[in-house]
Amino acid sequence: MSIEKKQTKEGIINEDFANLLRKNQLKVTQPRLRVLEIISEKTAALSQPDLEKIVGKDIDRVTLYRILGSFEEKGILHKIFDLNGTATYAICSTKCTADHHHDQHIHFICSVCNSVFCLDDVTVPKINLPKNFTLHSIAINAVGLCNDCNSSE
Repeated sequence: MSIEKKQTKEGIINEDFANLLRKNQLKVTQPRLRVLEIISEKTAALSQPDLEKIVGKDIDRVTLYRILGSFEEKGILHKIFDLNGTATYAICSTKCTADHHHDQHIHFICSVCNSVFCLDDVTVPKINLPKNFTLHSIAINAVGLCNDCNSSE
């Protein structure tokens, strides 16, 4: 997959991310683009403190908090809690919207390094609900050792 980028006075812009922001009625800003770029490059979900370390002084804590909140609200990111109860964030599927997240997949949490991975290829079992029950979301976590921690044992 080629990522189309263009040079602007603000810097290089990933057009896929810019279009995603426009589609969700969000202004295209460098901090928003940077957060999307960072999270999309990672194999594991990232917490706000981890993102703060990566962006350094480029994006202040309040702005980052607002970006993550608006991305979650718009269905761009989904939130998963690690074993310590810390919120981590991963890119949503393209089917997600502000009205409904379609990220019905299992999350794997490493019991050693606490990394959270989306297992998109693992099918979530069908949930048979009683009459007049409405399902809003499913959260299934598998806990074990990730590849890196398994290799170092």
